[in-house]
Amino acid sequence: MAKGKLTIFLGAASGVGKTYAMLEAALGRLSEGIDVVVGLVETHGRGDTEGMLKGLTVIPWRSQDHRGKILREMDLDAVLTRSPQLVLIDELAHSNVEGSRHRKRYMDVKELLSAGINVYATLNIQDLETLNDIVTQITGVTVRETVPDQVLETASQIQLIDIPPEELIQRLKDGKVHVPDRETEGFKNFFRPGNINALRELALRYTAQRVDRQLESYRRVHGINGPWPTGEKILVCISASPFSAQVIRIAKRMTEKVQGELFAVHVETLRRFPGSEAEKDSMAKNLRLAEELGAEIIGMTGDSVAEAILETARKHNVSQIIIGKPEHTRFWEIINGSVVDKVIRQSQGISIHVIPGSQQETGPAQVQEVKNGEEAGTNTQRWASPKILPYLVSSLMVMVMTLFFSLVSPFLGLVNISLAYILPILISAARWGTLPAIATGLIGTIAFDLFFVPPIFKFTVADLRYLISFAIFMLVGFITGTLSDRLRKQVNYSRQRESSISALYSLSRDIAAVDNLDAVLDCIVSNISKTLEGQVMLLLPNEKAQLVLRKDSGLKSFLDNSELSVAAWVYERGQKAGIGTETFGTAKALYLPLSTEQGTQGVLGIYSNERKEHFDPERIRLLEAFTGLAAMAINRVKLAEQARESLSLVESERLRTALFNSISHDLRTPLASIIGAVTGLLEDRNVVYSPEVRKELLKTILHGAERMNRFISNLLDMARLESGMLRLNKEWCDLQDIIGVAINRLGDALTRRPLDIDIQEGLPLVQADGILIEQVLINLLDNALKYSEAASKIMIAIRQQGKQLEIVVANRGHSIPEADLSKVFDKFYRLSSPLQVSGTGLGLAICKGLIEAHGGEIWAENNKLGGVTITFTLPITDQFLGVVPEMNKGEQDGK
Repeated sequence: MAKGKLTIFLGAASGVGKTYAMLEAALGRLSEGIDVVVGLVETHGRGDTEGMLKGLTVIPWRSQDHRGKILREMDLDAVLTRSPQLVLIDELAHSNVEGSRHRKRYMDVKELLSAGINVYATLNIQDLETLNDIVTQITGVTVRETVPDQVLETASQIQLIDIPPEELIQRLKDGKVHVPDRETEGFKNFFRPGNINALRELALRYTAQRVDRQLESYRRVHGINGPWPTGEKILVCISASPFSAQVIRIAKRMTEKVQGELFAVHVETLRRFPGSEAEKDSMAKNLRLAEELGAEIIGMTGDSVAEAILETARKHNVSQIIIGKPEHTRFWEIINGSVVDKVIRQSQGISIHVIPGSQQETGPAQVQEVKNGEEAGTNTQRWASPKILPYLVSSLMVMVMTLFFSLVSPFLGLVNISLAYILPILISAARWGTLPAIATGLIGTIAFDLFFVPPIFKFTVADLRYLISFAIFMLVGFITGTLSDRLRKQVNYSRQRESSISALYSLSRDIAAVDNLDAVLDCIVSNISKTLEGQVMLLLPNEKAQLVLRKDSGLKSFLDNSELSVAAWVYERGQKAGIGTETFGTAKALYLPLSTEQGTQGVLGIYSNERKEHFDPERIRLLEAFTGLAAMAINRVKLAEQARESLSLVESERLRTALFNSISHDLRTPLASIIGAVTGLLEDRNVVYSPEVRKELLKTILHGAERMNRFISNLLDMARLESGMLRLNKEWCDLQDIIGVAINRLGDALTRRPLDIDIQEGLPLVQADGILIEQVLINLLDNALKYSEAASKIMIAIRQQGKQLEIVVANRGHSIPEADLSKVFDKFYRLSSPLQVSGTGLGLAICKGLIEAHGGEIWAENNKLGGVTITFTLPITDQFLGVVPEMNKGEQDGK
């Protein structure tokens, strides 16, 4: 399905006439015969706007309760069901009511476009995400509802609606423009001539840049030479700081100006991980903002932030790095080092842009977040407060050492005693970390000063040089404790990464070892639920393309009708939704599509009893890796099944063709001879046939019937072999008797040919199905007759070779090419021969299947007389080795 086209009516501010222009354009399309409906248009009681709506079909709004108030939203499902050619949607940056399918209205528009519906929408330039902080600086008002630049970039057409600032202000005074809180000071400051002109310039510049890009694209497509700007790659550094949002927007604007490629890097250091929930939320929002603005997200880990940033920049050939200037004190930077300074010093040709911090980012909503973060940090600190045991054990170690050294101090000296007090500091640092190590150093310093440094039992120090020892105690505790904490965090982080990689490897290994769909689904569910500690379920489409539950982790199911509708939406759109995302954010679980190049194979749902933050960006990326492997495994199994079905269809088609060819010749030929002979015997009553003629006609009938019987037997035998329904009825058989019966059944066909039968004396009995071995000999003799010259000799030989009997059937005729010797036992394979040979190509294939079912072997080879020799073997049971049939023994006695 082709995607719909988006047309945006862009204005500098509310009141410039965007909605009116959109309705006017829609009426023009309606007059052209286009099916136009109104999804949502805000009239705010304006008579001229309401008058234009009378000529259009309006989709009724959807009412939804929100905190005791009934709010109206666009009915997205009703529009999709109506499926018009064009739908009108006002206020693209609007945030939907909580509980709606999508968090923002522009997401509703994306779904309509994916369904092939064209959209007309209105937007103010102040609502553009990358211009948010600029608008705040110009007007002093922070716009809370924004739209990612990508929405405008993907629009098919942008129509700029512009009026002079004086006319806009007059419209505001006349009450023709609806603006909430119009009596507030913020409203008066916003709609000033200077602000309006600045917003107009932003709208004009953006539109001009878009036209310039279209012109350059046209030149590039048509090969027109011209001055092209050099494409650049820009790397923006982001963190959990709210200030990162401003840095991301600035980076996006710079990328637009140079028409470059934007990367966003976040470095997780081993020294410190985001601790509070507020930091995790802020980090997730910044990553989401960068992703919405079209940046490629890169996650890095390392001990040095600067080195990780520069490594990423060099790896991706980045020309410019944008980094925010942290608001740290100079003393903090001296102790911990400055990331900005390190990046600048080691940049080596990469341009560095340092963006100073701004307090304008901290609006009311962010103040509330900071407060919540402080509360979360307090609660975390209270619950994660260090245990008292490390401090007790450290104090006990110092006390024991003090008691011991007080007894032997005359023998050790103060220097050795001071060095010995470092030992409990190192133990505490290695075992419990920085704080216990510092506390141990402080306690050791006090004990050493009181009990060993003159004057004893006083905190005063006679020799000031001992202050150096005290400082060393504290530094040892701080340094070793910090290193120990860093190493512990590094180990924990490595374990987490190792666990994730191990889980992915385990899943890939398990699903590669099975080719059954149910077994693959079991592997996927068990591995993911074990790794992520949640309830997992897999939903796959049935024969009617409806999503149904195929596998779950065996716990209490969280799937109900509302959750199933979310999963169905994910399957249809191929996009993730549910908790932790901006689509169906109120759902209980997170749903991810199992997508491949062949389409969406199903949906993975995972439910966690933890909070929403459990599905942070890193966890979602791990889940996406799982779904990628799962999708490929499911697709592989389905493709294998389709391949087997295709092979079966090919074999069936070959069999059908062979049967038709055989019926047209091998059945009709003997049937025609039978009908002719019977007709001659029945119809001509006036002619009295002589006994010889009547006998010849009857032989013709018998020969034709036997030929048809052999043909039917071959078809039945092949069907039994193919279906696996062949059952051997083994008995003790004498091969000499079986050869005699086979020769008699072929009748006149063999009586006119010389036979050379060579049977070794004293052959033992074999345990076999006599009827099937007889059929093998008949097929081999019939094949020897067909591919040999008339009146040429047919040879049959039986001899014992160790623990098996070897039966040989040979003819004199045309040899088989060496490359085709191994193919003569394939189904439907027929040699090209100058002789007129009929048949289906099943006779030798049946022989091969029957002989192998008896545990023997069969092969073909060219003989010295120019013909072909076919040999097969049958095993001899140990207890019958050397046992001679009675008939042969009697014959030997007679001889």
